[in-house]
Amino acid sequence: MNFIDFKTQLTDFTVFSLSDIRKINENFDLRRLAEWQQKGYIKGIIKGYYVFSDASVNEQTLFEIANKIYSPSYISLESALNFYNIIPEGVYRITSISTKRTYTFNTEEAVFSYRTLHPKLFFGYHLISDHNKTYKFAEAEKAVLDYFYLNPRINNKEDIESLRYNSDVFLKLIKKRKFRSYLRRYDSPALTRRIKLLMETMEND
Repeated sequence: MNFIDFKTQLTDFTVFSLSDIRKINENFDLRRLAEWQQKGYIKGIIKGYYVFSDASVNEQTLFEIANKIYSPSYISLESALNFYNIIPEGVYRITSISTKRTYTFNTEEAVFSYRTLHPKLFFGYHLISDHNKTYKFAEAEKAVLDYFYLNPRINNKEDIESLRYNSDVFLKLIKKRKFRSYLRRYDSPALTRRIKLLMETMEND
């Protein structure tokens, strides 16, 4: 298989794996991958995952890559909070939740960071489609809960204020009934106390 045929068959893939390649050609010569990397046609993201070198990479593309290279996972924590404009600062890594172990990939495209949650807490995300690309992304309520659950050091009003949450955006986005329903599923009195303090801080800002 020459590169033109290869690219044509994988043109709809933002990131492709060895498994994807085997689906289009089960007898594919893996030596071609090393050859095409040397020629600058493709780039490795992590072991076994590649992108075309001329592909346009933006935030949405990075979200899709994050989902693909470490699955199951969904975008959450700082990346989601920034996306929803709840936190003001730009985020310099793509942060996700996974049921696998906590891990970070440092790549040429971005730093992809994953935090572990128990499978029973792997919920509260939806699918976002962008130009026929789809990725899992936390709802605003779940992104907040994930962040507080995984950062127990945030346990007083001063800690919460230091996060610089945009209270107007927060109160507009966070649906209280859904927020409480999701919170109950964590079954954590400590988290419940801290979220109550968060709500009081946002409402009195």
